[in-house]
Amino acid sequence: MVVRKVGKYEIGRTIGEGTFAKVKFAQNTETGESVALKVLDRSTIIKHKMVDQIKREISIMKLVRHPHVVRLHEVLASRTKIYIILEYITGGELFDKIVQCGRLSEAEARGYFQQLIDGVDYCHSKGVYHRDLKPENLLLDSQGNLKISDFGLSAQPEQGVSLLRTTCGTPNYVAPEVLSRKGYVGTIADVWSCGVILYVLLAGYLPFDDVDITLLYSKIAKAEFSCPSWFPVGARSLIHRILDPNPQVRITIEEIKSDEWFKKDYVPVRLIEYEDINLDDVNAIFYDPEEQCANEQSRNNDTGPLILNAFDLIILSQGLNLASLFDKGQDSVKHQTRFVSQKPAKVVLSSMEVVAQSMGFKTHIRNYKMRVEGISANKNAHFSVILEVFEVAPTFLMVDIQKAAGDAGEYLKFYKNFCSNLEDIIWKPPNETSKSRITDSKSKRR
Repeated sequence: MVVRKVGKYEIGRTIGEGTFAKVKFAQNTETGESVALKVLDRSTIIKHKMVDQIKREISIMKLVRHPHVVRLHEVLASRTKIYIILEYITGGELFDKIVQCGRLSEAEARGYFQQLIDGVDYCHSKGVYHRDLKPENLLLDSQGNLKISDFGLSAQPEQGVSLLRTTCGTPNYVAPEVLSRKGYVGTIADVWSCGVILYVLLAGYLPFDDVDITLLYSKIAKAEFSCPSWFPVGARSLIHRILDPNPQVRITIEEIKSDEWFKKDYVPVRLIEYEDINLDDVNAIFYDPEEQCANEQSRNNDTGPLILNAFDLIILSQGLNLASLFDKGQDSVKHQTRFVSQKPAKVVLSSMEVVAQSMGFKTHIRNYKMRVEGISANKNAHFSVILEVFEVAPTFLMVDIQKAAGDAGEYLKFYKNFCSNLEDIIWKPPNETSKSRITDSKSKRR
């Protein structure tokens, strides 16, 4: 039998598989330690313009070295693959435990919540906001300790940026201010998600849930929920302070740690002094001069990318009206429309999903295609739209929107409403942006 090795790691069976990566069991031949080895195909990452997203996720995981965060050991690369070596977690997802056991005991729920707050607090101290906290992203190790994972939607804003504007996350766990799309503070939004998780741990079900997405979002906005009779008084009080729809008065992590119910049997996690974090190798892993040269050569020899390069030149020219480029005639918007974004593909998909659901539609996502469907405004016909994300140029994605079923006039209304709620991800040429500001100022003067 041929034994495959990457560096000092001996690779074993596949233990997980996703759209862009395989996760394999591996063992450090020097220490005998078991690890999870995430394998990404370099060409696929480049093709889907996910380099910046992967680099950000790796950098954040290297930065947040904490006992309750899945640890990233190191990153290796070959000419064709990128290998991310992670802590091997054997206890599965906290979500699976809740499904299997139902509600947890007060002591067990409190223990997990204490570990969650410790981990999230440390992330915040490093300027990192997770933005997708939910039981599916909380793993359990062999000792039953909680580990925060999946930083794919996390944010680390530049210094001086106080409000985040990208709508993302999982609807049932997302804070009301995130859904309002008026800007939100990452720390406060994460606290809300922690409160929903605490409720789920104690109840075995969600505080905000409804088959009607519009009603779900209304409940979240007003914080319409009730605690079951078996909730301890202290936990009930804490949850109400966390799930406050007003982010300005919502309890902070510091205040949570001072809460009497939280403090019971609480042992603050002991932080280990880790080595200095160096992020230089993250850029090096994704840069290969020979490979880059080969990629550029292949682009020049392939008719498809030539169009993309031309598009890149056009789209970057000031004053371009994208509608005139894509939509030849007024009637085209009735059936097919497009917009451009510079956000990572995963963020674009997540934002579109949240917005579509907030409008009362059901969504189905497969790879980079999303179907949005529901009942028409007059309640007597089926309405359906297909959205597909394409890479059109370096750092640019195009979202193609087509009406699959329903009235053309209703589609136009949907498209305008949908895009107005996605302004934070839709890219506009600089000149066009300034024109819209001038138009707004003129209308205000009138």
